[in-house]
Amino acid sequence: MNKLYIVSCGTGGTNYITPEAKEALGSCEVVVSYSKYARELSSLIEGKEIHTSGMTHEVQRCTSAVEFASQGRTTCIISNGDSNVYGIASVIVEIIDEKDLWDKVDLVSLPGITALLAAAAKVGAPLSQDFATISLSERQNNFELIDKRIKAALEADFILGIYNPKSKKRIIGYKNFLEALRSYEERIAIIASHMGREDKESITITTAKELIENGLENPLITMSTLIIIGNTQTRLTKNGKILTPRGCAN
Repeated sequence: MNKLYIVSCGTGGTNYITPEAKEALGSCEVVVSYSKYARELSSLIEGKEIHTSGMTHEVQRCTSAVEFASQGRTTCIISNGDSNVYGIASVIVEIIDEKDLWDKVDLVSLPGITALLAAAAKVGAPLSQDFATISLSERQNNFELIDKRIKAALEADFILGIYNPKSKKRIIGYKNFLEALRSYEERIAIIASHMGREDKESITITTAKELIENGLENPLITMSTLIIIGNTQTRLTKNGKILTPRGCAN
């Protein structure tokens, strides 16, 4: 069958891409990608037929990738992080299903290392208990639902990963998030930006209280930032790392 690979390239750069993903990129004829990701992976897709576009054109890219694969051309479409974590996997599956192309396209989705996992690995062990991830982007959900999920996760004592916190114009979700944190000011917070991109990557360990105090103008918070809020058991280690005990010692 005609193969379409959804290649999850990891959180950024080439440090977090898996051998399986590299093999898929090497075997394909056509690469479809957001322009930024194609530039970062240029050394891995050299010589391929490459089709790129900018932000907000995800559906167009996914449709093109399905069409190329339907024509019998082995195709890779690139997704940042993991394609199932706020990525393009659902769009691809939906297009193939709507067009009933399951007998024509062999879809292979390859997992990737997300910003949440990459950041957690660098600061210690903050995710050792149950955790939730929530995007503050209203492109997928309305603010009422986003706010409901944030409040529920905090109240249930989940470790919380926040994606897409704010941009210059999109601040409502982050404003509401800071308001929800007011009852949890003592919790440890991790601010991780541009994970995997060595020239830009930064990680700051702080508290929910300091996040609230820095407000909407916090220069560390952008759409390229991931925020991790610890639960009631998350603490600093003696050398300044983050630990959420799993409870094995008990």
